[in-house]
Amino acid sequence: MDRHRRREEEETTYWLSYSDMMAALLLIFVLIISFTILQSQTQYEAKEQELLSEKEIVKEQQEKLEEQQEQLDKLIGIRTDLIEALKKEFDGSELSVKVDAKTGSIALDSSILFDSGRYDLKPEGEELLRKFIPKYIGVLTDKEFKQYISEIIIEGHTDSQGDYLYNLELSQKRALSVSSFCLNEEKEVLNKKQIKNLRNSITANGKSFSSPVLDENGNEDAQASRRVAFLFRLKDDEMISDMSEILNR
Repeated sequence: MDRHRRREEEETTYWLSYSDMMAALLLIFVLIISFTILQSQTQYEAKEQELLSEKEIVKEQQEKLEEQQEQLDKLIGIRTDLIEALKKEFDGSELSVKVDAKTGSIALDSSILFDSGRYDLKPEGEELLRKFIPKYIGVLTDKEFKQYISEIIIEGHTDSQGDYLYNLELSQKRALSVSSFCLNEEKEVLNKKQIKNLRNSITANGKSFSSPVLDENGNEDAQASRRVAFLFRLKDDEMISDMSEILNR
């Protein structure tokens, strides 16, 4: 009797231990499943958040690109209108000047402005500038355009005869002579208000013979190369150039 009872107790103890072990294994299995589900859900939420962030970034970039395109179109339109205004101003004048259709630059023949190898203005050079400068500055400072102008550039150029550095110094001094003439109140080429405004935007550069004028055969046109060029730069021109390259890819 005692032996039978002892045997039953042993069997009961065995099954209780086995049940505890199975329960523990089941608990571990449930924990593993729960952890896996939680990890998957976390990864899914992170991926979903990442996708949403990417969509927001793409949307912001698209909006920025559209804004830049609109600004680009506007500024390109301003340049076109400004070039047309310059053409209209000079086409009907006694001055024989040509406005570049792409850049709006205007080149004046150095032989009219200076004697060979000299940088002081000749009387006929001063007479030409007295007629040219008020018209040119008048267009650029017109209320329609003045807010878009960031710089007015006067460039001196020579032909390729002689030493580069000598021509660099000569072209720089010629550009400075023209600039000084524009800004000299005693010359009365421009009024005091125009001169004051011009001081904030005018630049004089010497280019030596780095930008020669070429004829149809690709040879240098020496006479045309000897010039003083008037150019303008619009605000954000560098940005426009970069944007144009991006948009044209």
